[in-house]
Amino acid sequence: MVKHGLVIGMSMAALLTVGCARQPATMATSSAPAPTGAATTVADPGLASTSEAVRNAAEARSAGRLAGTADRPSPSEFSEVRDLADIHFDFDRYDIQAEHVTILDANAAWLKANANSLVLIEGHCDTRGTNEYNVALGDRRAKATMNYLVAHGVKSTRISVISYGEERPSCATDDEACWAKNRRAHFLLKRG
Repeated sequence: MVKHGLVIGMSMAALLTVGCARQPATMATSSAPAPTGAATTVADPGLASTSEAVRNAAEARSAGRLAGTADRPSPSEFSEVRDLADIHFDFDRYDIQAEHVTILDANAAWLKANANSLVLIEGHCDTRGTNEYNVALGDRRAKATMNYLVAHGVKSTRISVISYGEERPSCATDDEACWAKNRRAHFLLKRG
């Protein structure tokens, strides 16, 4: 009986020590490092798994301002400008593609030549994925775009970013061609 209890006790100790094997959690994300910068944003990428990012973005938009800023203009003060072209992103990615470098270089040159203008970079996604995830991904796209411009001589104090996730599509059909148009960084301008 004592031997039987000893065997059971040792077996229990071994199970507690070793534990059960489990599968690691996985999430499909972009392999590029998170962008850095001193921009004002609506959505915090660290909140991608919660609804707080969406709530913060909605509150900031409904207040007509960018979150956390009193001295920056509101998004409603910015307007379309033909001189700044959008760039697009691959599905579930926020890294700048080689084919968009010339577009961003031209945008940077134009912004440096028009130094009194402020730029708002909007991050957009297609409709696939949760709203929370898309707001965070749109934020990463806008920040990656901003970081490229800053690295090429545009002052970060002139740039604001905002993420609309999937809320403002440029195309409304459910196919890859349309989704590709919606995965973008869009530029708006406020002339000083």
